[in-house]
Amino acid sequence: MKKTMTFTLAIACFLLSAVTMQAQITTPAPSPSSTLIQKVGLTDVEVEYSRPGMKGRTIFAADGLVPFGELWRTGANASTKISFSDEVKFGGVAVPAGKYALYTIPDATEWTIILYKDITHWGTPPEYMESEEAARITVKSFKMDMTYESFTISIGNLSNSGATLGILWENTRVAIPIEVDVDSKVMADIEKAMAGTSARDYYTAASYYYDAKKDMNQALVWIKKANEMDAKFWQLRRESLILAELGRYPEAIAAAEKSKAMAQEAGNQDYVRMNEKSIAEWSAMKGGKPAPGGKKMKEEAKSN
Repeated sequence: MKKTMTFTLAIACFLLSAVTMQAQITTPAPSPSSTLIQKVGLTDVEVEYSRPGMKGRTIFAADGLVPFGELWRTGANASTKISFSDEVKFGGVAVPAGKYALYTIPDATEWTIILYKDITHWGTPPEYMESEEAARITVKSFKMDMTYESFTISIGNLSNSGATLGILWENTRVAIPIEVDVDSKVMADIEKAMAGTSARDYYTAASYYYDAKKDMNQALVWIKKANEMDAKFWQLRRESLILAELGRYPEAIAAAEKSKAMAQEAGNQDYVRMNEKSIAEWSAMKGGKPAPGGKKMKEEAKSN
């Protein structure tokens, strides 16, 4: 009898547990979380936010879901966070490396954008402290022809020295410029690397100088060293472009011919075509200026 009761109790517990497990229902979040990670120059930028939808509602208006003139968490749920691995200029304001809450005050024609040092709040701070502001800027807002159903933060217009942080929802868009320091970091790496360099180091240094329009004579010294150590068709291509930038077209053509021959041997038709085009254009040059019918080459080589 005792064994029967124990068995019955065990069965009952099992059935109760099964019912409890079956009762756990998972549904999609109304405002899904999202993480945006982007390398800007040499700086890591990360945005953590939740993405509410319009769902037939008016968003930005005096009586909208996000009223004009009021502090907004810039998304849903917890306040939106943005982090920088290095110091940046955010809308022209210097901001140290770190993580910040991203608050905004939308209005009809412009928005106030705030980076707030205290990131612990769910939504906006119950007691706002101006001393916690790392940056406060004002940017124009723009109306778009298209509609964004889901609240969206983007990072675009990427370059070596910056990007644009975009905030888009409904038919409104704002853009905040972000500037990063690349030059001083690359220059420090170049100076360090030049103490004991490989052909790749010389090529990388010369390429940076060429792309950044720095001292072309120094770039030529480095690219020649790279090719003396270990000539490659893409390195010879870069040498030809630097020589052309200096107006030394006969030498540029000679380097391009070598690059073309090596590229043909390697089966790289892209470099063959680029060199052929350059040789034709540089052959038309006279005294550093385009000869009749000629046009100065503006193309940049592809890096390996």
